[in-house]
Amino acid sequence: MTRRPWARRTAVAAVSVAALAALATPAEAATTTSSGATASSSATAAKVDYATWQKDCQTVMGQALPYLKERIADAEPGEKQAIVFDIDNTTLETDFGFSYPQPANKPVLDVARYAQEHGVSLFFVTARPGIIYWPTEYNLEHDGYDVSGLYVRGFFDLFKNVGDYKTAQRVDIENHGYKIIANIGNSATDLSGGHAEKTFKLPDYDGQLS
Repeated sequence: MTRRPWARRTAVAAVSVAALAALATPAEAATTTSSGATASSSATAAKVDYATWQKDCQTVMGQALPYLKERIADAEPGEKQAIVFDIDNTTLETDFGFSYPQPANKPVLDVARYAQEHGVSLFFVTARPGIIYWPTEYNLEHDGYDVSGLYVRGFFDLFKNVGDYKTAQRVDIENHGYKIIANIGNSATDLSGGHAEKTFKLPDYDGQLS
């Protein structure tokens, strides 16, 4: 998790936008049914349609928000609370975004906004490569997320198991004095390894969404 001067940020962002755009592969329309509370159902078609995906995301975030309201209210004195988010098809509509900046996943953004308005720090842990750090950070902030920290994969991280890499980043966040009250993602590798009080899994329809 590094910071660079703004001038260099602008130059790097300009070079990297094409790489970021390549991540957006719009989903093909297909009709599927909602999976229920955990939104972990299988999609029988090649891709889930947008309306179904949004409905399933809302189901999960409808469970997350009451928990977070209670947990935030019960914070211990001096406790630094944090939420960790995945990015692709979690905070951003990667497989449904047709342009850059990619739109926010609204059910997740609504939860994030409540948290950040109540003093919770937002951290983003992604398997995206470091070359698109600045376009990714700009995209998140443009959409309304307050980015307390963004973790992207460096060169050596590319050779690590994704789940292990993401767990290590949560450990680093804890080492900076934060209590991770929730971890939100759409893949098992986003949520495995512990180091979060509670996890919320968004749909990936058996890996059909990145």
